[in-house]
Amino acid sequence: MAFNELDFQRIKKHVGGLCEKRSPVHLRSELRLIYNIENQSVIIFEERPDWRNSDVFTQTEIGKMTFVRSQKVWKLFWMRGNLKWHSYDPLPSASNLESLVAEIDEDPMCCFFG
Repeated sequence: MAFNELDFQRIKKHVGGLCEKRSPVHLRSELRLIYNIENQSVIIFEERPDWRNSDVFTQTEIGKMTFVRSQKVWKLFWMRGNLKWHSYDPLPSASNLESLVAEIDEDPMCCFFG
């Protein structure tokens, strides 16, 4: 089952807010965060101009939050250098999206922003 309207508003507020906060206006032509919703997951991307063609932006996945409806829990993943999603061990899951977004923003293990 897809997200409902309340879920979409919560995602926009918290994940969209993180992307907005981490994408300063003066740098948006060079670096910005965006998110996309795919099934039951919210994926955060870093977007930068391609080094060969600055008119084309490349996207790098940095974090993923997946809602497991049967458990009523959000799970957090990070993209390792092997380009595979791995559970984020310091906080693998939470009952609310806000906790995971705050963890991504703080990035105490330097998994999301390096």
